Amino acid sequence: MTLEVVTFGCRLNALESEAMRDVAGAAGLTDAVLVNTCAVTAEAVRQARQAIRRAARDQPGRPIVVSGCAVQIAPEDFRDLPGVVRLVGNNDKGRAEAYRGEARAMSDVFAEARPPVPARPLTDRVRAHLAVQTGCDHRCTFCVIPYGRGASRSVPAGEVLRQVRELVASGVREVVLTGVDLTSWGQDLPGRPPLGRLVRRILKGAPDLKRLRLSSIDAAEIDAELLAAFAEEARLMPYLHLSLQHGDDLILKRMKRRHLRADAAALVQRVRAVRPDLAFGADLIAGFPTEDEAAFANLLSLIDDLDLAYVHAFPFSPRPGTPAARMPQVPREVVKARAAEIRDAGARALTRHLERGAGRLVTALVERGGRARAPDHTEIDWTGEPGTLVELRLVGHDGRRARAEIA
Repeated sequence: MTLEVVTFGCRLNALESEAMRDVAGAAGLTDAVLVNTCAVTAEAVRQARQAIRRAARDQPGRPIVVSGCAVQIAPEDFRDLPGVVRLVGNNDKGRAEAYRGEARAMSDVFAEARPPVPARPLTDRVRAHLAVQTGCDHRCTFCVIPYGRGASRSVPAGEVLRQVRELVASGVREVVLTGVDLTSWGQDLPGRPPLGRLVRRILKGAPDLKRLRLSSIDAAEIDAELLAAFAEEARLMPYLHLSLQHGDDLILKRMKRRHLRADAAALVQRVRAVRPDLAFGADLIAGFPTEDEAAFANLLSLIDDLDLAYVHAFPFSPRPGTPAARMPQVPREVVKARAAEIRDAGARALTRHLERGAGRLVTALVERGGRARAPDHTEIDWTGEPGTLVELRLVGHDGRRARAEIA
């Protein structure tokens, strides 16, 4: 039998799962179930525990290895589940010895600062997500991730460039830089280089890379070099996904975010001024403690006021040990209803974005699954040879993807 990998959570987790598959396989773990958990919501933890129980029931006797943020934060919730023989901490995901034998202890994620696991291309070899940073030095009141990932650590620029060149040589056309707190990249390195300097170095040092894209960034910061790169580098894709979380200033303060509503608006305006074709997405949390109707209205209006194209809506989930879990809670039925309203508004925003694109000429990267992707992240219904760049004219949409014809 082969190693079965089950992943929950963020893109970084998905990337790490693929790298862990390689490392665990090289260590001899070839007949097991590897579960990579997420701790961002109580539901994510519940689903991971459920998946472990299901694997133990359906594949009796097959060893189960558990890793990820949820087990890093609360190993006691996983070590005694049926079938579990080993816990692998986030610091140890990239170490072959972590997958040998049986162990249920958990290393201290703050005690030893290990870099992210190496990148590997996705299965279609068209795009690759490259982890250049992990951990977080901030303490938002709703978030447990710093306790699962530890302090912010950056991969040095030279190593990032080496990995990018390897990916390009293997046929990857687009690299997506990712991390837990991507804009903090470089702050722990000598000279504290900004993220924009890394972007510039990649584009200069890997001239055959067709496209470079950023994953989610903090709305509190975009450095001058990164802003200049968006203005001057055509290979830096015009899309930014912002970690906004809310649109009401009092709620943002209670979240302990580092920006207010006006700061987010100013950032969007500043980037659009140098790159008018750039589209924005955002993460938004509905039902944060103390959120009244006026605060929710400020959250909802943010979608239109910033002209967002993509919205990821999350119902607030109290995480044990966080300050937000001790604040006055919004009733669960209200939280769910508000999250649904945000999702509906996000669907309307995507429709608006797609309608505005009608008639536009784009150079799209063909992916698998009958789709291509425009520079501004717009998905297009298109069947072709994965990895090719095609000139298309957008002619309509189905509410989720654009339709196109050869330009």
